[in-house]
Amino acid sequence: MNRTIAVTAMLLLLGISNAHAEKADREKPVNLESDRVFVDDAKKTHTFEGNVVLTQGTLVIKADKLVVVEDGGGFQKGTATGGPNGLAWFKQKREGKNEYVEGEAERIEHDSKTERSEFFNKAHVKSGNDDVRGQYIIYDAKAENYTVTNGPNGTVSQGKPDRVRAVIQPRNQEK
Repeated sequence: MNRTIAVTAMLLLLGISNAHAEKADREKPVNLESDRVFVDDAKKTHTFEGNVVLTQGTLVIKADKLVVVEDGGGFQKGTATGGPNGLAWFKQKREGKNEYVEGEAERIEHDSKTERSEFFNKAHVKSGNDDVRGQYIIYDAKAENYTVTNGPNGTVSQGKPDRVRAVIQPRNQEK
């Protein structure tokens, strides 16, 4: 397996800016387990299926399927689907803080070129004591902002019982 793709697969699904991730993780070995791996070098696609568990330092990703595709410019797009309780899941320690970022959704997609991560259906991201839930979450690491909606693919569903839920802690708290 191409080590660069494995490392990239891990970083792709973070859902947070690499600047916020534990820097020491980048120097740790990538450990990847799955029931099956399919590599298509011609199409620059790596597919890991069945109880996928990827670890590198403090980072852990669990999914039923992880697909990483590299474009002609060397940028990767990663998609994790399913996993524990039907949700793809990740967790990683934040740099310089004694807290973790965790996220889960039925599908998590990340584009390394745009540095945007999308969480589809039953989306949930927690960073320290901040907690955001909705049907769709998009995080833009370059702009350092996110949008959460109660409908699929960024739509807003009026009158739906599912509402966006967020708990955002004050930033001036002593840690």
